[in-house]
Amino acid sequence: MRFKIDENLPNDVATVLTRSGHDVATVHGQGLVGAGDDTIGDISQREGRVLVTLDLDFADIRTFRSEQFPGLVVIRARIQEARHVLKIVERLIPMLGREPLEGSLWVVDETGVRIRGPETRGE
Repeated sequence: MRFKIDENLPNDVATVLTRSGHDVATVHGQGLVGAGDDTIGDISQREGRVLVTLDLDFADIRTFRSEQFPGLVVIRARIQEARHVLKIVERLIPMLGREPLEGSLWVVDETGVRIRGPETRGE
């Protein structure tokens, strides 16, 4: 799977996903730090990458329609310390092969994952 890691996440998120066999690009690595949400969203779409972010704006389905993305993963961590966020991401790894991500919005927190897939549009 192809991922784009937003600038608000620790770099170790990219390492965890890469070690799991995924193709990962980062906003930092691509020189996109400070780019607006629309720009990051557009580039993720063009590159065919699932965007992983702490930015809750991407969970707004009126602004960012998940069906237009290879997938959106928004992490809603109560504690945004790097180790805590990494634990949440590590819990996602087994789900990546079991649950469809394309066109879906995954909102992930300490207790689980809420998935809004293309089939749930309009609800």
